[in-house]
Amino acid sequence: MKSARLWAVALLLAGTALLLQIRGDRDLIPLSEPLSRVPRAIGGWTGNDVQIDQESLDVLGAGDFLSRVYTLTGQSLPIGLFIGYFPTQRTGTTIHSPKNCLPGAGWAFESSRYVDLNDAIGDRHHVGEYIIADGDKRQFVIYWYQAHGRSVANEYLARIYLVADAIRLNRTDGALVRVITPIGPGEEASVARVRTEAFTAQLAPMLRRFIPN
Repeated sequence: MKSARLWAVALLLAGTALLLQIRGDRDLIPLSEPLSRVPRAIGGWTGNDVQIDQESLDVLGAGDFLSRVYTLTGQSLPIGLFIGYFPTQRTGTTIHSPKNCLPGAGWAFESSRYVDLNDAIGDRHHVGEYIIADGDKRQFVIYWYQAHGRSVANEYLARIYLVADAIRLNRTDGALVRVITPIGPGEEASVARVRTEAFTAQLAPMLRRFIPN
């Protein structure tokens, strides 16, 4: 099963590269604000930037990246935000799936599901929700791929949209958004879910300034 999945990913990547090459080698790249301008105050949470080490930046490739930790007065457990925006994915730089990155960092998936999340202005987003564990440590994760006004949780569907939009719009820009919080000792996962979803609902409407529709 795992081998079949790896072959499917390889074939999909190869097909993506071939179609993008056929379509041309120049993308239409819309103007957007740098991720450094994402508000540091979101729904009462206050953020501080976390430096991304050079090794990680080398793996991520060419793009704009934000890593930030948000804290809330009276709340001991923080929320981590990571956004990676790629103006073009035509040159071999593509968005890395959390399903690949997190296990490589020692985290195992305890549960996963796709859900619809309504943001603070009523827009619906299709996101993935994970509980991950590493020994006694557990975290709750929300993530999605965002491009051209569309949010997608499934990596394969995101890849299909990438090819379609490259042909239709001559655009391959897109982003990965990940929101993560520790599940405290003795804390129910449902409490961490509420905390993370509430933050995400405030964040999501702000992203159109930084991830072009």
